[in-house]
Amino acid sequence: MSQRYRITRSFQKNSPAISLEECKQYFADKTDFTYTPVFTVRGETTMSIEGDFFMWSVGGVQIPFRHYQGDLYVSGTNEAVIPKMLEVASDLMADVAEG
Repeated sequence: MSQRYRITRSFQKNSPAISLEECKQYFADKTDFTYTPVFTVRGETTMSIEGDFFMWSVGGVQIPFRHYQGDLYVSGTNEAVIPKMLEVASDLMADVAEG
């Protein structure tokens, strides 16, 4: 079972939630990220999830950072996620929480 993390400003008094537009602007300059409104998981079966995903390409895999209700969520299954997640949180002036 993987650990899920949340990049959030909910712990900061009087700070706005992370908006989808803010994320789109932030990730637009990141050549290793692409936006997609559908995340498709392929394996024995195929499953598509609608939402707002910023796909991070690293080491031949794509890792979804999902914007949902003012936060960004990411799975910590790949060890490269932790430093990238901390970088994104710092740039967005947000915190990281398990979630």
